[in-house]
Amino acid sequence: MASKKNRSRGTSSSSSSSKDASTRRFKKKTSVLVIERVDYVDYKNVDLLNRFMSDRAKIRNRRVTGNDVQQQRDVANAIKIAREMALLPYAR
Repeated sequence: MASKKNRSRGTSSSSSSSKDASTRRFKKKTSVLVIERVDYVDYKNVDLLNRFMSDRAKIRNRRVTGNDVQQQRDVANAIKIAREMALLPYAR
Protein backbone atom coordinates (compact mmCIF):
# COMPACT_ATOMS: atom_id res chain seq x y z
CA MET A 1 0.00 0.00 0.00
CA ALA A 2 1.48 3.37 -1.06
CA SER A 3 1.61 6.27 1.35
CA LYS A 4 0.40 9.78 0.56
CA LYS A 5 3.98 10.96 0.07
CA ASN A 6 4.66 8.49 -2.72
CA ARG A 7 1.41 9.22 -4.54
CA SER A 8 1.99 12.96 -4.69
CA ARG A 9 5.36 12.68 -6.40
CA GLY A 10 5.24 13.44 -10.09
CA THR A 11 7.95 12.51 -12.55
CA SER A 12 6.78 14.42 -15.60
CA SER A 13 7.68 18.10 -15.11
CA SER A 14 9.58 18.19 -11.82
CA SER A 15 12.49 16.06 -13.03
CA SER A 16 13.02 18.04 -16.22
CA SER A 17 12.93 21.41 -14.45
CA SER A 18 15.45 20.28 -11.84
CA LYS A 19 17.74 19.03 -14.60
CA ASP A 20 17.62 22.40 -16.35
CA ALA A 21 18.38 24.22 -13.12
CA SER A 22 21.43 22.07 -12.37
CA THR A 23 22.97 22.59 -15.81
CA ARG A 24 22.52 26.36 -15.76
CA ARG A 25 25.81 28.27 -15.58
CA PHE A 26 26.15 31.61 -13.86
CA LYS A 27 28.63 34.30 -14.84
CA LYS A 28 31.19 34.86 -12.09
CA LYS A 29 31.28 38.42 -10.83
CA THR A 30 34.58 40.15 -11.54
CA SER A 31 36.34 41.95 -8.74
CA VAL A 32 36.78 45.71 -8.53
CA LEU A 33 40.48 45.05 -8.01
CA VAL A 34 40.73 43.30 -11.38
CA ILE A 35 38.70 45.93 -13.23
CA GLU A 36 40.76 48.84 -11.87
CA ARG A 37 44.04 46.86 -12.06
CA VAL A 38 44.96 47.34 -8.41
CA ASP A 39 48.22 45.55 -7.63
CA TYR A 40 48.45 46.35 -3.93
CA VAL A 41 45.55 46.90 -1.53
CA ASP A 42 46.68 49.80 0.64
CA TYR A 43 45.07 50.47 4.02
CA LYS A 44 45.32 54.23 3.34
CA ASN A 45 43.07 53.99 0.27
CA VAL A 46 39.83 54.47 2.19
CA ASP A 47 37.67 55.02 -0.91
CA LEU A 48 38.63 51.62 -2.30
CA LEU A 49 38.14 49.87 1.04
CA ASN A 50 34.67 51.40 1.48
CA ARG A 51 33.55 49.49 -1.63
CA PHE A 52 34.17 46.24 0.22
CA MET A 53 32.17 47.27 3.31
CA SER A 54 28.44 47.25 3.94
CA ASP A 55 26.45 50.22 5.22
CA ARG A 56 26.93 48.79 8.74
CA ALA A 57 30.73 48.72 8.22
CA LYS A 58 30.89 44.94 7.90
CA ILE A 59 33.31 43.36 5.45
CA ARG A 60 31.39 41.99 2.47
CA ASN A 61 31.96 38.34 1.57
CA ARG A 62 33.58 36.97 -1.58
CA ARG A 63 30.31 36.00 -3.18
CA VAL A 64 29.18 39.64 -3.15
CA THR A 65 32.48 41.33 -4.06
CA GLY A 66 33.75 38.79 -6.60
CA ASN A 67 37.22 38.63 -5.03
CA ASP A 68 39.31 35.50 -5.11
CA VAL A 69 40.75 34.07 -1.90
CA GLN A 70 43.99 36.06 -1.86
CA GLN A 71 42.29 39.33 -2.80
CA GLN A 72 39.68 38.87 -0.07
CA ARG A 73 42.40 38.17 2.49
CA ASP A 74 44.32 41.30 1.45
CA VAL A 75 41.17 43.45 1.56
CA ALA A 76 40.18 42.12 4.99
CA ASN A 77 43.66 42.74 6.42
CA ALA A 78 43.75 46.27 4.96
CA ILE A 79 40.31 47.06 6.43
CA LYS A 80 41.38 45.76 9.84
CA ILE A 81 44.56 47.86 9.78
CA ALA A 82 42.61 50.95 8.66
CA ARG A 83 40.18 50.42 11.53
CA GLU A 84 43.07 50.24 14.01
CA MET A 85 44.47 53.50 12.59
CA ALA A 86 41.00 55.12 12.90
CA LEU A 87 40.70 55.62 9.14
CA LEU A 88 37.60 53.43 8.96
CA PRO A 89 34.83 52.92 11.52
CA TYR A 90 34.19 49.64 13.29
CA ALA A 91 30.44 50.27 13.11
CA ARG A 92 28.09 52.88 11.68
